[in-house]
Amino acid sequence: MTTRLYWLDAHLTRFPAVVVDRLVSGERTALILDQTAFYPTGGGQPSDQGRLGSHRVTAVEIDDQDRILHWLEGPTSPVPGELLEGEIDWSRRREMMQQHTAQHILSQAFFQLFGAETAGFRITDRSTEIDLAIDAPPDRVQEMIREAEELANTIVFENRPIRLHQLSPEEASRLPLRRESFVTDCVRVVEIADFDWSPCGGTHAKSTGEVGLIVVRASERAKRMLRIHLLAGVRALADYRISNEINEALARRLSVGREELDAALDRLQSESKSLLRRNRELGQIAAEVESSQLLAASTDSSERPRVIVRVFEQRDFEELKLLAHHLVAHPRTLALLASREDSTARLVFARSADLETDVGQLMRQATSILGGRGGGRPDFAQGGGTYSDLLESILSDLAPDG
Repeated sequence: MTTRLYWLDAHLTRFPAVVVDRLVSGERTALILDQTAFYPTGGGQPSDQGRLGSHRVTAVEIDDQDRILHWLEGPTSPVPGELLEGEIDWSRRREMMQQHTAQHILSQAFFQLFGAETAGFRITDRSTEIDLAIDAPPDRVQEMIREAEELANTIVFENRPIRLHQLSPEEASRLPLRRESFVTDCVRVVEIADFDWSPCGGTHAKSTGEVGLIVVRASERAKRMLRIHLLAGVRALADYRISNEINEALARRLSVGREELDAALDRLQSESKSLLRRNRELGQIAAEVESSQLLAASTDSSERPRVIVRVFEQRDFEELKLLAHHLVAHPRTLALLASREDSTARLVFARSADLETDVGQLMRQATSILGGRGGGRPDFAQGGGTYSDLLESILSDLAPDG
């Protein structure tokens, strides 16, 4: 059985190891060692990465025979009995240690303050997720998070020592464990001085100060749990830098101080809503004027419908639909409108209530010719396709008696 050096010292980054066995799966090779400082994926924590000799270790896992497999990148040649020098990717190890230790601290903070037990935990590429068994009222969630965050960071700033214990199940049962251990032989317990006792096989800091800072980035309801997304240490710093750059850029663009950003954005939002309302009003007026011009330029006949065929430049669907509605508000009117932008055509067809032409069918015909998709009701339809120089001709040919 491989000796787990990472259980003894999470700060160990170099170690000698003898290859005990070698497994080949397709183009992948895994080594089993007599001892290892590589943490294997498990307990919500991703595995370490690094090197064994000249070979890059891409993943580490425990198989169903309880063997620790070190998967190597590319074709490899180490054989049983060979001595290799192992090296852990310290930046990744430190990041994982900070996140996992932060999870212990924050989980205990929620438990102490609100009796919320941790039902699930996982370190992802973006954050550390904790699922808390707590029925928190929506209007209290943020306040509870702030309280737990405050207590957690107090523990971090006090730089309390963290101790590791390997105990028998009987010895572990006498400790105030935050959660039950189901290990039947040897229980590894992580102690945060005068704060938390948890059975855990992960890698952890030697003192809470190594965590640096704990922040809750987001929260959500998930499977009747409160799921929080935390960042600690180097991840919290990276997130701060991104947020700071964004806030500084916004403040410069709006010519306000950072503390005035919220009020400035509220003001912009209000102005935007006002402008949108005014734009809609002007759009109605413009559509009414344009429809009157198009109708005046068309041929009005008591025997045939008045067909308006127009191809515009760079108009969106809303503009086309508004114009179409104004046109077909007049009797005996069929509107076949289109707009082109680069190589794309947008189509809107409509007809007045006193006509029987099925514009939905006309739309399907047009988009079929243009290699697109579209459809709708007999009185109104929209679609799109690839623009053609013959678009106006195509639309005219679709018109009844066109």
